[in-house]
Amino acid sequence: MGFQDTPEEWQVTATETPFTGNKTSVRTDEVVMPDGTVVRRDYQVHPGSVAVLALDEDGRVVVLRQYRHPVRHKLWEIPAGLLDVPGENPLHAAQRELYEEAYVKAEDWRVLTDVYTTPGGCDEAVRIFLARNLSEADGERFEVSEEEADMELARVPLQELVRGVLAGELHNNCLVVGVLSLAAVLAGDGIDSLRPAGAPWPARPFEA
Repeated sequence: MGFQDTPEEWQVTATETPFTGNKTSVRTDEVVMPDGTVVRRDYQVHPGSVAVLALDEDGRVVVLRQYRHPVRHKLWEIPAGLLDVPGENPLHAAQRELYEEAYVKAEDWRVLTDVYTTPGGCDEAVRIFLARNLSEADGERFEVSEEEADMELARVPLQELVRGVLAGELHNNCLVVGVLSLAAVLAGDGIDSLRPAGAPWPARPFEA
């Protein structure tokens, strides 16, 4: 098996959903511990997300700056979005997000990494793609609203982003994981070692 995470599910004796929001909800489970005691665990139920580290021919990453109210910050991020439809193909969702947020399309897609963002309190799973061979998208630009209406776009050299992450200047989860993962890939086995864009994703099964 090697050194890897393994699926496991402890017995749940009762569950309830005390809050249901527009995109996510909160669930309370009563979970049986190894010693037989039962404890309550509250966590956010999330549909899952995709994110795109789009790398251009000059080694720059497409990033955007967006206000995030819970943390009271404008954060530099990579294009990302929810899996709005159960069973949605994550590659299709990632392509949509890259178009809507950056008006960019890509010819080469790989899976960069899969993560659980905050597994102690949320079941959100994110698949981060690497997209290359970029060009301007076709068709009309997507009409943005709310926080996205104030969004800024930029292309930043990968190593500058790595420096910012390690200096504690950049904090967005997907950006941090994405740029450090790509830096590791480039320093190691190379982009051809990455999984194909349609690789299975047990955390969020999808139709091809």
